[in-house]
Amino acid sequence: MKKKLAVFVVGTLAFSILLTGCQPDMGIETENLKITKYKNVEVEQIEKPQEVTDEAVDLYIDSVRRANARPTEEGADRPVQDGDTINIDFEGKVDGVAFEGGAAEDYPVTVGAGGFIEGFVESMVGHKPGETYDWNGAFPEGYGNADLAGKDVVFTITINSIEKEMPELTDEFVKTVSETSETVEQYKKEIKEQFTKENEDEYKNQLREAVWQVVLDNSTVLKYPEEEVEDAADSIRAQYQAVIEEQGEDFDTFLEQSGITEEEFENQLREAGKSGVKQSMVLEAIAEKEGLTLSDEEYAEQLEAMAAAYAYEDGEALEREAGEEAVRERALYNVVGEWLIKHCVQVAQ
Repeated sequence: MKKKLAVFVVGTLAFSILLTGCQPDMGIETENLKITKYKNVEVEQIEKPQEVTDEAVDLYIDSVRRANARPTEEGADRPVQDGDTINIDFEGKVDGVAFEGGAAEDYPVTVGAGGFIEGFVESMVGHKPGETYDWNGAFPEGYGNADLAGKDVVFTITINSIEKEMPELTDEFVKTVSETSETVEQYKKEIKEQFTKENEDEYKNQLREAVWQVVLDNSTVLKYPEEEVEDAADSIRAQYQAVIEEQGEDFDTFLEQSGITEEEFENQLREAGKSGVKQSMVLEAIAEKEGLTLSDEEYAEQLEAMAAAYAYEDGEALEREAGEEAVRERALYNVVGEWLIKHCVQVAQ
């Protein structure tokens, strides 16, 4: 599923920015906008990403192996192993009394996948199809059913069959799940680098958003370009209408369910439009002041990266749905955001 396009600044709002003066290295003042400070702003310190451990990599790879579990030979007669998907019967009792929802037959479970009280599925490792045994455990204190929370329980479990088994981690398996790695060693390195990059990207995103919010708070729009505000509001309205139509509802029903009047809705649209315009004005002003531009090559790189991040087939598909101008504005936001990160001050709290 594609992520919502709400992350984009609504529309591309073209306007001329006439710099009329500013404090050195502090702010910007234009005919329509005043930014008191955007350079060296202070933000709460963001915790830097921790190093990706080998254990985290192994846990992820195990999940990939489980997801690629394959059927066992019919009548497999061996002990249950980690990663197996098995068919079981079970019945649970608390103080010797069966409880609602505590029993099932022909129930599939996967060892290591979680989803049950601690130790329940893990207890099946080593047992063979046809075996029945009792497992003594306890419901966690925070269990959803208050009548069972914290209580000891005895489950009688029968292993009916082993349906699927987790493939071994071999070079041959790696080639089936990776487009770049051909060996186990290369695959582990690939996953570690992937997790490291994701953690670093998340850190930078949090820092960029924090700095951007401070800059917006330091900014005042002296005069809104009304045409751009209306265009932005219309764009947001169109997104709402598309969602309403997808749900098979009409506008009046949507308003009734939202608990607002049409006038209130229109006011909210206008405020949202003004917010989008303000962000565009601040973005363009800083880019103009600091000479931050987006080359065709940089845009192409960002386009492909954004398409991948938002699960589009390619950059052209993203441009078709979001509009090239909006995508370019998002790309410029990334460029300006990088500059703001380099020129902010993180303060420990």
